[in-house]
Amino acid sequence: MIHQQLLTDCHLLGHLVTGALLLHRNPALPWFILVPATEIQDILDLPPPQRDAIVADCARVSAFLKRELKCAKVNFAGLGNQVPQMHLHVIGRRVGDACWPQPVWGNLPEAAAAYEDAQLADWQHRLRESCGLRVAEG
Repeated sequence: MIHQQLLTDCHLLGHLVTGALLLHRNPALPWFILVPATEIQDILDLPPPQRDAIVADCARVSAFLKRELKCAKVNFAGLGNQVPQMHLHVIGRRVGDACWPQPVWGNLPEAAAAYEDAQLADWQHRLRESCGLRVAEG
């Protein structure tokens, strides 16, 4: 089960091998969040094979950001100070983006618009092809 705050802040795109893939609702930046299927709160506390599989999923999302969305840099973090459930941020960055060069936390402007359904569907399709995203039908 995904923490309610994450569901409030994000679109649920589908599932990768290790957990759910979310997209932050604010389209100022392509900000993905992987929610691994585990009760453990910190990635460094996981057994190495599970940790490695989760990091591999994050690396696939990072490659998608760089290759498909042309992001020059990807920020990766696992914080969990406000939401205790493990969730890992994989954020595409570009020079001149809405927060550049500052970190996104505390600097992300309020969304002037929302993701359109067509863009969400396109990214789901592309993530299905490049990262093995599984999308629930219906």
